[in-house]
Amino acid sequence: MTRNRRSVGYFATSEIQPPSGIEKAMVFLSFLLLLLTLPISIFLSVIVMSEYQRVVIFRCGRLKRGGARGPGLVFRIPCIDFCVRVDLRTVSYDVPAQEILTKDHVTISLDAAVYYRIYDPLLAVIQVENVHFATRMLAQATLRNIAGQKHVLELMSEKDSISMAMSAILKSATAPWGVYVERVEIKDVRLPLNLQRAMAAEAEAIREAKAKVVSAEGELSASKALKAASDVIAANPVALQLRYLQTLSLISGDQNKNIIFPFPVNLIKQLMKSKCSECSGATSPTKKKEQVAETDGGNVDEALEEAYRRLDTQFLPTPFECNSECLKRDYVSR
Repeated sequence: MTRNRRSVGYFATSEIQPPSGIEKAMVFLSFLLLLLTLPISIFLSVIVMSEYQRVVIFRCGRLKRGGARGPGLVFRIPCIDFCVRVDLRTVSYDVPAQEILTKDHVTISLDAAVYYRIYDPLLAVIQVENVHFATRMLAQATLRNIAGQKHVLELMSEKDSISMAMSAILKSATAPWGVYVERVEIKDVRLPLNLQRAMAAEAEAIREAKAKVVSAEGELSASKALKAASDVIAANPVALQLRYLQTLSLISGDQNKNIIFPFPVNLIKQLMKSKCSECSGATSPTKKKEQVAETDGGNVDEALEEAYRRLDTQFLPTPFECNSECLKRDYVSR
């Protein structure tokens, strides 16, 4: 252990140097006093170390040869030995929220969690005054430095990369102190309220634009499908009647009270033809009533077939050829 520490050059200890005469005399007198006060002095000379603890002993100010002691029973001389306990368990440190100015000049609040442990008790005791305080201050400074070099969007979307960069910096910086940084996690990035509203509005606008694009693509696909279906129906006129019956079947299956009955376009054409003929004087009201009576008294199917035949053989004049007075008269007569 001593050779490794000296090769790295962290610090130099005097544990291998021979003690001076005064130190030898103090050790002899301390042992003599310990023997004279037995068995009471045994309770002051033996300390118990847990499995996760180590103790570093300094005798007359010098590091005692053999490195850190423990776990178990450790013997020390009460008068001249000074012991420092070191805990080897992982310590979790909650970095307080730091007010940071990012690279794009936005003030944010950022906090993190750091997990570290001491792997070399001698380095942790001799190399630094307070290893826990030094590690925590370094974690805060590193968090501020890394976050100050990033944009706001990078801090929100690249938390893992920031955590890894912070962990690498802390590992290299705390290695001379005998500290190993196990993990660093960015917990929360708090933005100003105005910036949150602006980012929410931007995200909402982007989502709406994407939704409109998807809707337009769906309409395009549906129009293509409808065009193909209309081509199939146009090839066989019976398909339109079958489709109409299928629609009525679907409506009746839902137990609806209202059924929408589509009015045939051919009948509308026949009605417009009768209006125009009345305007031109070709048909009188008496004749029209007689035709309606004959149609009501006869067979409905034969009347529909006769109407279809007439529409197929004749053309419908433009509705705008009839003036408003003719339409009013027809509406009053009905």
